[in-house]
Amino acid sequence: MPIFAVHYTYSEATVAGRDTHRPEHRGWLADQLAAGALLTSGPYPDGSGALILFQAEDAAALQTLLAADPFARERLIDDVRVVEWLPVLGAFAS
Repeated sequence: MPIFAVHYTYSEATVAGRDTHRPEHRGWLADQLAAGALLTSGPYPDGSGALILFQAEDAAALQTLLAADPFARERLIDDVRVVEWLPVLGAFAS
């Protein structure tokens, strides 16, 4: 199954909203982990965004999944970049 790197970009304007909705966002991520769709996730230390690695059947299925993220629903993500990723070595290589 393809792996996708999802880059979220945040701004200062969404800090309060992200603080409010973070528990729900992390619960959604935990659900994706339990379902096998999420491989790993975490914010960038400078607060500018986050990197999330997902497995999905295809880009369309991933877009449907991402639309359910509480941060997306609340419009707290300034930009989303999705790139299919092919790990060759390391923890995520097959």
